[in-house]
Amino acid sequence: MTSKAADKLKSDGWKIVETSGFLHLIGPLWQRVVDGTHEYALATEDKHHNRRGLVQGGVIMTFADRTCGMTARFVSGKPTLATVQLDTHFVEAGKIGEVLVSKPHVVRSTRSLIFITTEVTVDKRCIAMASGVFKILKSES
Repeated sequence: MTSKAADKLKSDGWKIVETSGFLHLIGPLWQRVVDGTHEYALATEDKHHNRRGLVQGGVIMTFADRTCGMTARFVSGKPTLATVQLDTHFVEAGKIGEVLVSKPHVVRSTRSLIFITTEVTVDKRCIAMASGVFKILKSES
């Protein structure tokens, strides 16, 4: 990511989310809270490209999955959840260098499942829509 992109995100109130494992390879992932709503960003880089030079669909799906999962964890107050379903619809291509944004919305929450939707956008363009179901797992003792 260019320092210009990072500087812009920082000046707009975004902070880097600590990640590890697979997501660490895709990130950095950025987060901020606006009017009580969690928002997430991913500045796309050359490492995110597919064979056509656009943002790889798997990157967009991973971003949607993680941001919805983080929102489910925040809403439930539970530390461990698992994605049991994620439906993704690609609307338009993302270009390398653009900043993807996700603003997940909880549709319904039960004792064991959380249903969430999000749009992955670039500026005012919707590039993907995703809806997921997240299972609240029992805490390990």
